Amino acid sequence: MDASILNAVTVPAVFAAILLYALYFVVRAGVRDGILQADSKRARLGVDAREDAGA
Repeated sequence: MDASILNAVTVPAVFAAILLYALYFVVRAGVRDGILQADSKRARLGVDAREDAGA
């Protein structure tokens, strides 16, 4: 088996895996920051979480 065929498949797969792994942490940090921002805004306005949920 020629090494160029193996490299044509594995190298893009490895780079895609690294990119998706990094993207996962970027999205995770964005969601965390959004939740913290919403919590601080809710606390600043004095809204109870139960009232906000409609319970």
